[in-house]
Formats: sequence, structure tokens, C-alpha cells
Amino acid sequence: MALLTLDTGQQLNYEQYAGETNRPWLVFLHEGLGSITQWRDYPQQLCQHTGCPGMVYDRIGYGLSSQLTRPRTIHYLHEYALYELPLVLDAVLPDQNFILIGHSDGGSISLLFSAERWPRLLGTVTVSAHVFVEPASITGVEQAELSFARGELKRGLARHHGDKTETMFRAWADTWTSPWFRSWNIEYVLPAIEVPMLVLQGRDDQYGTSAQVDAIVNMSAGPATPLLLEDCSHSPHLEFPELSLDLMSCFVNRLAR
Repeated sequence: MALLTLDTGQQLNYEQYAGETNRPWLVFLHEGLGSITQWRDYPQQLCQHTGCPGMVYDRIGYGLSSQLTRPRTIHYLHEYALYELPLVLDAVLPDQNFILIGHSDGGSISLLFSAERWPRLLGTVTVSAHVFVEPASITGVEQAELSFARGELKRGLARHHGDKTETMFRAWADTWTSPWFRSWNIEYVLPAIEVPMLVLQGRDDQYGTSAQVDAIVNMSAGPATPLLLEDCSHSPHLEFPELSLDLMSCFVNRLAR
């Protein structure tokens, strides 16, 4: 565990994994209720499979990083993508080539960042990313709210987020179910993305349909490979870890040559 102090005074928790010095870094971006620990050992496994060094971090408001200090806006994912992520990369991985691997909110953040066309970014993997709000997105969040109210989801999240759990969950759920967020849409950035992408999603994702994958693949300027996994919901890397490792390793190894 290491801590990075941002210019706001907030602290951001991150971990690094060793790899070969001539390989690009893998940078992992967690989901909207996620954290370093909720990736389980998947980042380490992918780094071992590819020989790449890796870095994973808790965004502000999550895990062992600092608490959220203000309400979210419709641009909250842009703020994570265009303010926080560049600060992390400049501080922790200066002058290093890297590949982004983002899950759910982390996938959307990866897309927003990829559209900025950083020269050190070699490619992007999205897992269950969203580029617009669907009825399924709202229904999925409402079901999560019911589970949180019953206590089982809250207890599970508290193991990873501690006293941030209530604030973190309400920030996520209240944003995605608010009428003002239903117009959220980042399809407009996709034509600016030229790096290769691997676009994974479960066929039974409770937060979105295959229309998300279609939009990312069809509207991006660079080569984008879609993969919809059968009998899989929102976390393909945890539900089908070996298959996900193989798919991501092949993608990473092509870019790392």
C-alpha cells in the first residue's frame, strides 16, 4: 500500500505489481462501488500472465483513499478521468507506456481518458463500460438499493470501504437514479479514440445491454474488438477469470510487442 497526496490535500491509495521493465504498465480502474480489494487477485494474475507491471488504485471516495467532500455532478466521471487519473499517472508512472483496464464506471473513465489521445496510452480494455443511461441501468441500480437497504450489500461493501460505505453508495445510487442524470451520454467522445480496444461485457449484465458494446465499437475511430460472454452478468473477470485472463493477455501481448 502507498499513498499519493493530491493538491487538494486528499490522499489516494494505490498498489503496484512488479513486471518486466520493457513491458507497458497495466492500470486498473475499479467499478462504481469498487476498490483495490474488490478486484481480488485479478490484477496480479494478469500481470503474471503478461509479464507487465501493474498499478491499481482506490479513487477518491473509495477504499482506503480519502472521503468524498462534495456532491457529485453529471460530470463526475469526467472529473475522475480528466483530473484524478492524469495526476496519478504523472506522479506514479512518469514517462511509462501503459494500457488501461477499466470495469463499469472504470471502463467509462477509461473511454473518456482514451479520447484525450495521450501518446503513452497503447490501448484500452473496457469491462461492462457504459456510455449512456439505459432503463436497464436504472433498474439495476434500484435493485442494488433494495439489497443495500436489506443490509447484505451494505455489509459486503463495508468490508472494503469502512466508514465511507454509506456516502459512497448514496453518491453512486442517487446519481444514477436522478432525473438530471438520465441525459448523461459520452458517445460524443468515441470518435476521438484511436487506440486499440477490447470491449468485454456479459450478455446478462444487470446494468446495461449490448447496445453499450455496439456504440463503443461502432463509434470509435480505432480498432475495437467486442466480446459478449454468455451466462455472464456485470463482472466477467470474476465470473470467468480464466477466460478473461486469456482474452486480455492476448490483447495486451499484441500491443506490448
